[in-house]
Formats: sequence, structure tokens, C-alpha cells
Amino acid sequence: MIWTAFLLGFFGSFHCLGMCGPIALAVSAKDNSRFIANKIIYNLGRTLTYAALGAVIGLVGFSLALAGIQQWISIGMGVLILLMAFFYKRSERYITQSGLFGLVNQLKSKLGFFLKRGGSQAFFASGLLNGLLPCGMVYIALIASLALQSPWEGALYMLFFGIGTIPMLLAVMLSGKILPLVWRERFVRSVPYFAMFIGILFIVRGLGVGNQWSPKPPVVEVDGTVTEMTVCHGD
Repeated sequence: MIWTAFLLGFFGSFHCLGMCGPIALAVSAKDNSRFIANKIIYNLGRTLTYAALGAVIGLVGFSLALAGIQQWISIGMGVLILLMAFFYKRSERYITQSGLFGLVNQLKSKLGFFLKRGGSQAFFASGLLNGLLPCGMVYIALIASLALQSPWEGALYMLFFGIGTIPMLLAVMLSGKILPLVWRERFVRSVPYFAMFIGILFIVRGLGVGNQWSPKPPVVEVDGTVTEMTVCHGD
């Protein structure tokens, strides 16, 4: 499933140019050197934030799985991804316009502060904060992390999602130009379909069609003994 994270991040980065593109250009404009070190540091900060969020969400999924509903979690999250993909523009508009109780404005204010400072530490901090900005693609990836039901797998999934976003944003930072709208729209149109594909994968995984995809019972250790939490079905 990890490969879907990279592709989701890569295709999603064309959509994210609308919000993250201007920030990437601002970082590039502040960094007058010909080297890409600071630009990589900025993207590293974003990716680490995604990985941290994935670990937290994966831990939530693991806690739910302890209740013995592993397959239902996978199915439910798959359905949710399908709904977000099917109503992608509407869900994206709701996410970006909700404001999250003013947190977005505070994040943007902090981003502006660090961008004005410049320097490697400021670029890294800008990347960390940028990873917290609301984005439909990020939320779809986080839902997938929840369905994986493991903090380690959740962090790994979001890590590869972040890595997938780097090529396009790095290209913008190095060229100083955002991809023309007509080309962005061509890639963006494919994003909901790929998200639907991911949703179907998690539904199939939850249904137990193919043992290699089915969610495994969470492993816990009690008094040095490793055991698997199993689901007890009534007659």
C-alpha cells in the first residue's frame, strides 16, 4: 500500500500548487543561493510533519483495532475516501474555507514570519508549519493512515506521501515558475480517480479478499508474551 502514498503525493502536488506553490516561490525568492540545500530542508520539514501526523493517526487506528473491528475500520475508511474523491471539489472547498477556528490564519502568519527571517532553520520551520495547512489530498492520505491501524505504518505512509510531493514543488522552487494552469488541470483531473482506486483497495482489504492485503490483528505484549488480539464472533 505504500506505493499508493507516493503516487497520491505526486499527483496531488499538482493540485497543491494552488496553495503551496506561492509559498514555495516565496522560499525560493528568499534563498538567493544557487544551491538547493535550503529548498530540500524546507521540503524535509513538510515531510516530517506529514510523518508525525501519520504516526498519531495510525496510533488512533491501532487503538480502534484493539476493539476488534480491524476490517470494519478498513472498509469504513475506504468508503470515506471514495466519498471525498467523488465529491472532491466540494470537500476541498469545505476543508479550505472552514478556517479551522482561525488556526489557518495563525499558521500563515507564522509562515510569513519565518519566511522573512530566512536561513536554514527558518526554512525548516516553514516546512513544518506548511505541513499543517488544510489540504484535501493530505486528509485523504491521513484517512488511509488511519485504515492501516499502525503508528509505524501510518508514519511510513505519510512519509512517502510527503516524498511524492517533493519533485513538483522542488521544480517550482528551482525554476521560479508555477506550472501553467492548463497542465495542472490535466493532472488534477486524475487525482479523484486515483483516490477512488485507493478507497477501493482499502475496502477490498477490509473484506478480506486477498490475505496479503487484509488487516492483521494488532500485536500486544503482556508480561513478555507477544499475543495477537483476535475477534470473537458469536454463534
